[in-house]
Amino acid sequence: MTQGIETVGLYVRDQDEALAFYVDKLGFRVHTDVGNGDYRWLTVQHPEQPGFQLGLFKPGPPVLDEATAQAVRAIVAKGAMPPLVLSVSDCRAAHARLQALGVEFTQEPVERYGTVDAGFRDPSGNGWKMIQARG
Repeated sequence: MTQGIETVGLYVRDQDEALAFYVDKLGFRVHTDVGNGDYRWLTVQHPEQPGFQLGLFKPGPPVLDEATAQAVRAIVAKGAMPPLVLSVSDCRAAHARLQALGVEFTQEPVERYGTVDAGFRDPSGNGWKMIQARG
């Protein structure tokens, strides 16, 4: 029996806005974009990780009631969710490229722990750490 994580989800305030950010700025590609009534299953993949999907989900039914969805949207907007990590070969070059594309950085590239890292947010408030791969 083979097991593994295939999809990790993020809550986003607007799926079209998130899709534009992840595809046009971060270079992901659309994997799945299907709807069922008001529900939309939207996933993207990094081109170098075809077996892994990042779900861009809007908080709400059928998973969350409206009161819970409002609370989740507020928490995400504050940047309170744990950051995701994007591995890059050159953090400073990736920072310059993404900053030129309008990505909001919360931390400029800094050397620590034997590598270089920077922090940024997506349009919904989800935090990312961009870490230069060792080697």
